[in-house]
Amino acid sequence: MCGIAGIFNLSGTGQINADLLQRMNQAQFHRGPDEGGEWINDGIGLAHRRLSIIDLSSLGRQPMLNQDESVVIVFNGEIFNFKDLKEELLAAGYTFKSKTDTEVILHGWSHWGEAVIEKLRGMFGIAIWDVKQQHLFIARDRLGVKPLFYTITEEDQLLFGSELKVLYEYEGLKKEIEPQCVEDYFAYGYIPEPRTIFKNIFKLEPGHTLSIKAGQKTPVIKKYWDVPFAINENMNYAQASQGLLAELTKAVDIRMVADVPLGAFLSGGVDSSAVVALMSESQKDPVNTCSIAFSDKKFNESEYAREIAQKYKTNHFEETVDTNDFSLIKDLAKLYDEPYADSSAIPTYRVCELARKKVTVALSGDGADETMSGYRRHVMHINEEKVRSLLPYKFRKVFFGFLGKAYPKLDWMPRVFRAKTTFQALGRSSLEAYFHTISILKTEQRSAIFSDKFKQQLNGYNAIEVFNRHAAQCPSKDPLALIEYLDIKTYLVGDILTKVDRASMAHSLEVRGPFLDHKFIEFISSVPSRFKIKGLVGKYILKNTMESKLPEDILYRQKMGFAVPLASWFRGPLKEYVNEHLTSKRLLNTGFFNEQELLKLKNEHFSGVRDHSAPIWTTLMFESFLENMGL
Repeated sequence: MCGIAGIFNLSGTGQINADLLQRMNQAQFHRGPDEGGEWINDGIGLAHRRLSIIDLSSLGRQPMLNQDESVVIVFNGEIFNFKDLKEELLAAGYTFKSKTDTEVILHGWSHWGEAVIEKLRGMFGIAIWDVKQQHLFIARDRLGVKPLFYTITEEDQLLFGSELKVLYEYEGLKKEIEPQCVEDYFAYGYIPEPRTIFKNIFKLEPGHTLSIKAGQKTPVIKKYWDVPFAINENMNYAQASQGLLAELTKAVDIRMVADVPLGAFLSGGVDSSAVVALMSESQKDPVNTCSIAFSDKKFNESEYAREIAQKYKTNHFEETVDTNDFSLIKDLAKLYDEPYADSSAIPTYRVCELARKKVTVALSGDGADETMSGYRRHVMHINEEKVRSLLPYKFRKVFFGFLGKAYPKLDWMPRVFRAKTTFQALGRSSLEAYFHTISILKTEQRSAIFSDKFKQQLNGYNAIEVFNRHAAQCPSKDPLALIEYLDIKTYLVGDILTKVDRASMAHSLEVRGPFLDHKFIEFISSVPSRFKIKGLVGKYILKNTMESKLPEDILYRQKMGFAVPLASWFRGPLKEYVNEHLTSKRLLNTGFFNEQELLKLKNEHFSGVRDHSAPIWTTLMFESFLENMGL
């Protein structure tokens, strides 16, 4: 795994600042500590940091040029079908000097042009400079496993890099916060693609390319892939189950090619356990597995990880982390470069830290929940959808809207008595209900903590617009397909994949996700929704298919996740931290917030009247971002 960066003068000519390019590259040193290089020509400069995975020789060094130096490439990622593509190119007369997938893409550009991207099976951020055509072509993988940021400066230069901190090296960069992205952040806990927290700095969306030629002022952005969701209602369960196992097995197998030590994360949950089971069946040697345990049993899944490790006789590595491990709080802003509020970033960082001591490549179970409805919210939404489909929207809005307002909020009661959220959901449209479910701060909470002046700046904008935009592009009208599509376009890439990329790259660790294989996702998106949720069981088809390989207590126990005890932290060891930072001058000087409402959040949480741990954490991470950026 690597990092890429570049500078392109839109005019196509002119000197490139070599010192800036080198600093941009150095800012992502952690992504590729094995090698680094820059290439500069008239009007263009490309840079690369390398983490050697395949072909450890210097022949894989980047930027890489073809034989006549007419094409240059920098590439971050792995192409898992590169050997098959190489055979096609060899048959077409191309010669190779290395064993790398990078050179396959390089020659693939000469042979197929932009269509080379559609042939790649893997995860990637790629930049290609075609000297003859004076053409810069940038592409990001279909699911967004690998990141790619870009901006156009006032000096008419396009800057790009694998992390935002790469662009921050440009001293003339304007760091003007986009108000709508603040609204988005406090709803989602991250900044959804294609925007960043700053105006005029963007993420290239998954499944998209950016193309610009010398003399053009504006790049052309194109979508080359989308999740098809061509649901085959004629598919029977046996076909669905057999197809899932075949596609997942293939996705695991092709991700086990490496010239460095390889292993897997093993949490003890369904997804990572399924990956380890298939890895064990695919190789003779024991699989290297890594997991972390927590000192607090409420957050500890290590016994289940050990159960799988014993079943498949893996080389299992485990370390115990203190449940009160909050020492990373200040480091998170430096890691993510923009506001990011998933507190599971802390244990994710720790498991990557452990894994890197033993392996250079680790397979993970990421992506299964979003593509096969593995979250409790999916099950609840579909059950609510059955009620919504029976009653007219106007009736539901009035009747359940009233109950949602009148019914007390009983956070302290057993879940069966907490009907307020359900009533509220039934009184909304399907899209509004799902947005309300996933929002960290609900619409009324965001309205409360934002100042009147800031709400005027928003001019009526609501973060649900992100959902509206994606929903309009969803290929299916199936209710479950819609929320899976929304998760893939927002939560998966903005939260999960961002978290894993930054945490793993901080330790120069490559993470590969078989559930993120686009061929697997194309198949699983065609599976009828009735096979994904059965009764109150989410991700049913995966669990049922894996019954011959995994114990029942792994498959059907309640999902735990990678949680940290925020509520108790903020009432205990981090109480003073909350007092100091939740209403800090830095935060209030932005003019975004209502101080009295922030004080109310804090006091209600301290007293135990409400659990405001998620809103408090989200606000603290925003304040930490401001501090990190010197704003």
